[in-house]
Amino acid sequence: MPQTQQFGGPWRQLWYSDFEEFQRLTEPSFDNNTMSNITVQLGGTAFLHCRVRNLGERTISGVRKKRWHILTSGMFTYTNDERFRKIFFITTTTTRVKIMSQTVGRLKVSTGSGIMSHFVNLHIVVPEAFILGSGEHHVDTGSAISLICMIEKSPVPPQYVFWFHNDRMINYDTARGGITVETNPGPKTQSHLTIRDAVDTDSGNYTCSASNTEPASIFVFVSEGDKMAAIQRRKTSSGTSMILDVILWLNIFPGLSLIIR
Repeated sequence: MPQTQQFGGPWRQLWYSDFEEFQRLTEPSFDNNTMSNITVQLGGTAFLHCRVRNLGERTISGVRKKRWHILTSGMFTYTNDERFRKIFFITTTTTRVKIMSQTVGRLKVSTGSGIMSHFVNLHIVVPEAFILGSGEHHVDTGSAISLICMIEKSPVPPQYVFWFHNDRMINYDTARGGITVETNPGPKTQSHLTIRDAVDTDSGNYTCSASNTEPASIFVFVSEGDKMAAIQRRKTSSGTSMILDVILWLNIFPGLSLIIR
């Protein structure tokens, strides 16, 4: 009996040690155990990457935290929403999900000791476009029209930014000349429209239209504002000089002031 106990003790410890090591090496595990944060714009495609080691015959399930709804499991999809799909690779399991609302997803794998999960926090953003300034822009004839369109909250820069004048796309190669557009893509894409030597026909509605946002518009008025202001200034200064002349004349000839009264 003492020999059996002595043999059984070390053997049991050795066996459990090997089993735990074997279990550690063969149990599935996620490459990344922390929560992943993914940002995608509205209407885009979100890729929820789930890389699992030692998957074996086990299956991966995609669960939406809202109501804990199982979306996919193995090769099967358990939702009528066609935006959810799964793509499998030999060494990497990748879940491709296209979602139109903000959510928290959970990718889980069943193991011999329970269920292991990897959480993915999906943020949906809506890009916005706006033209700097108020809803109206006033310029003088002969000066330059300068409009700046900003596209914000866009994880990916827009594929294009077009400018329209009264619903007609602006042609930069027109014989008129003097029209340039400079677009700088980035987290805050900026498109700068410049029209030199503005004339009356340049008045109207200007629209900035990007590939991933609703269009933004502004109304431009081209007028001879400086000329009218100059005329008014000349009239005002002329009237002031006449008043000064009368006052000075009356002060020089005070006796005549009695006759005028």
